[in-house]
Amino acid sequence: MRQAQEEGSDLVEINPAANPPVCKIMDYGRYKFIQERKAKESRKKQKIIKVKEIQLRPNIEKHDIEFKMKNASQFLQNGDKVKIVVIFKGREISHSDLGYDLMRRVTEILAPYGQPEKETVREGRNLITVFAPVKKTSQKKES
Repeated sequence: MRQAQEEGSDLVEINPAANPPVCKIMDYGRYKFIQERKAKESRKKQKIIKVKEIQLRPNIEKHDIEFKMKNASQFLQNGDKVKIVVIFKGREISHSDLGYDLMRRVTEILAPYGQPEKETVREGRNLITVFAPVKKTSQKKES
């Protein structure tokens, strides 16, 4: 501390967990600025994953499924997760097998773009599956 005072700088503790603690003689304001800049850079590099939701009914028409799955595939290609929800209303819940068949069809359609994170879950009157995008493998062309 005496040496830091003679130089007109601060004694900054770099690693307090070490034995003995690691300290440096430097300007504390500059050290704090550099740490903030590193934290900002690391936050900038993080990818925020959004969850998009698509709702279906068990007696949905073929074209409607194709249209909604086209949107779902776009979401997955953009790196977002997709939550597929099959909603049962009224007495449709007694035909839950139609919902499970629909989820199997959806899983087959979205297979090239994403994979289910876990099995289809029934929550109340809904069937829910969350799809995560498939990791892209980088392929280099040899010339």
